[in-house]
Amino acid sequence: MAKKSVTDLNVTGKKVIVRVDFNVPHKGDVVTDDNRIVAALPTINYLTEHGAKVILLSHLGKVKHKDPVETEQMMKKNDMSIVAKALQALVPETKVTFVNATRGEELEKAISEMHEGEIVLMQNTRYEKGEEKNDPELGAYWASLGDLYVSDAFGSVHRAHASTAGIPTHLPSAVGFLIEKELKYLGQALDNPARPFVAVLGGAKVSDKIAVIDNLLKIADKVIVGGGMAYTFYKAMGYEVGTSLLEEDKVAIAKEFIEKGQGKLILPIDNVVANDFDNPTEVKVVAADSIPSDFMGMDIGPKTIELFTKELQGAKTVFWNGPMGVFEKEGFEKGTVGVCKAIAELDDCMSVIGGGDSASAAKNLGYASSFTHISTGGGASLEYMEGKVLPGIAVIEEK
Repeated sequence: MAKKSVTDLNVTGKKVIVRVDFNVPHKGDVVTDDNRIVAALPTINYLTEHGAKVILLSHLGKVKHKDPVETEQMMKKNDMSIVAKALQALVPETKVTFVNATRGEELEKAISEMHEGEIVLMQNTRYEKGEEKNDPELGAYWASLGDLYVSDAFGSVHRAHASTAGIPTHLPSAVGFLIEKELKYLGQALDNPARPFVAVLGGAKVSDKIAVIDNLLKIADKVIVGGGMAYTFYKAMGYEVGTSLLEEDKVAIAKEFIEKGQGKLILPIDNVVANDFDNPTEVKVVAADSIPSDFMGMDIGPKTIELFTKELQGAKTVFWNGPMGVFEKEGFEKGTVGVCKAIAELDDCMSVIGGGDSASAAKNLGYASSFTHISTGGGASLEYMEGKVLPGIAVIEEK
């Protein structure tokens, strides 16, 4: 069943609580990348243009409530006021009021004095100890501040927090345009892919992707595996992996996947290896089964780039999550660049990047516009591709 959209709600004159993902990178009091704020603008602008009083909730960074001194430092570092400035600059015609509180008189007064088409941005939801525990009292209190709830923080919907899963149990709810778009493309890839469907998975750990590999081996026509987790698969095949990243406790499951994925699972056939991670004095390309015992794998090799490019040819649906090597270090980015380029240049293909480092790579390499969709939530998109229920989506009303 499809979820209610923000366009299904009568928002004029209503106080609409919107959970956005303003967890943006920042240095001091300056936002260094406003992509997540920009991604929320279609929903925010729709609401203000239709006469809603918009109350924005978001977390920013981590706030751990264990040590009081550390908690205070985290709160200071992740103060939402810097985001308010960045948001105001993006919506110059709209009044944005920042409230340095997550509950109480100051917040309630600011909301009661709002006019239609105005925005109130509340302080960081994680200032509240009960946010990450989905405290029922906190969810009920925040819900009491509004008339309607709109979920538009895809990067947080896989977490059952008070602001993502608690509030909508008390109010009429819908998803915003950003989540609608995420569900459209990820849903298409998972539930109704045009075939051939090729999944490309990279990154450091098999443990992060066990469930997604398992699910995609059932759904996709091919599953390409690169990055650090490939070495755990090598170990399962009896290869020497040297000092490469390895999860010994995941070798058995990697072996299972190799057996289950006969003809579907594609692994690197050569690798770029180095004698040291930080200051390598020797870098060379070796075959998959020939990694020297004192070297570590840093990237897929040129023959693997050719192989992966060939396996991607003709694909009509591609899902990519995770780099092919240590792409942030100069000299070890060629595999990630090669795979990114190969996907970006496919004709008549729905290509989806599942957020995270792959999204950064595509943007930094100038290929972002060549992909059909780049997800704003790495963890959420992976859990979606695992076939998991996302609590912040499940709670939203059906159409």
